[in-house]
Amino acid sequence: MGKGNARGDGAAGKIARRGVDKDAIQQAVLTILRAIGEDPEREGLLGTPRRIAKMYEELFSGIGEDPMALLTIGFEEKHKEMVIVKDIPLYSLCEHHLLPFHGVAHVAYIPNGRIVGISKIARLVELLAHRPQVQERLTSKIADLLMEGLRARGAAVVIDATHLCMTMRGVKKPGSRVVTSANRGIFRENPSTRAEFLALLKAPAG
Repeated sequence: MGKGNARGDGAAGKIARRGVDKDAIQQAVLTILRAIGEDPEREGLLGTPRRIAKMYEELFSGIGEDPMALLTIGFEEKHKEMVIVKDIPLYSLCEHHLLPFHGVAHVAYIPNGRIVGISKIARLVELLAHRPQVQERLTSKIADLLMEGLRARGAAVVIDATHLCMTMRGVKKPGSRVVTSANRGIFRENPSTRAEFLALLKAPAG
């Protein structure tokens, strides 16, 4: 495996993380509050810059972290059938307006002699979501990492999300959802495998 790059989009190995400059964020929030005509000194806003800085530290905690590191600890298994983790909640911020989008991810892969703990798949989704994102890139990146990190025979990802940049501003279309998919390996090459995945997504729980 190659070394990770500066954006944390590469392979294994801990990437040095610069961290969030909370003081700079607080100053920026003060500037924004003044720019919109608010008084940062009024009671309700006194702690807002500090709270936003702390919130951004959490929401953008995936920046500089290496997602491939989550897939380095796996298990050799002969299982070569589909593994699906459904309904993984995700919360991210669209990089165009820094407004949230939220929904669920459905992730599948077909092992090629190596599996990973299922919690790692949920952690992978969370880590990648905790960056300024677009849903299309997030969907593709999850699938690509599973293929590379597990040397899987195939990977498939579907994300179904609501974007506040569409529902609370701009076109203002509450209830609209964005669905993206990415298919790699056998999921792309074999229509019946892809169809099985989509059918299992619709299957009732239990």
